[in-house]
Amino acid sequence: MINSGLLIIRLVVGLTFVGHGAQKLFGWFGGTGIEGTGNWLKTIGLAKGAKVWAILAGLFEFIGGLLFASGVLTWLGAAMIVIVMIDAIFAVHGKNGYWMTEGGFEYNFVLIAVAIGVALTGPGDYVLLYQP
Repeated sequence: MINSGLLIIRLVVGLTFVGHGAQKLFGWFGGTGIEGTGNWLKTIGLAKGAKVWAILAGLFEFIGGLLFASGVLTWLGAAMIVIVMIDAIFAVHGKNGYWMTEGGFEYNFVLIAVAIGVALTGPGDYVLLYQP
């Protein structure tokens, strides 16, 4: 039961992050790609190096999500997810308070808790590659 629960959590959270990363990097799933993400980052005050930040955010979400979902180096995938969510809190949501209904960081905080919780628990038995 625990292994099935961990698999569901890893797949839903991890693949969601893969999708977000693909939006930023490739413009898939209705995303704006690197150029559009960079332009948006400029509007929130990250004008210097906006394109680099767009690429890094996309890579952290895409690769972190793949690692988290697959159960391969889950701790690293979780760390990448946590870093992106902390950045989202400081750059966008933190100033709006806690609740998501006000644009706050509630959801980011929940994702941080999930990522850390899975990293501390371990990926479970259902992983892409055997890990002793």
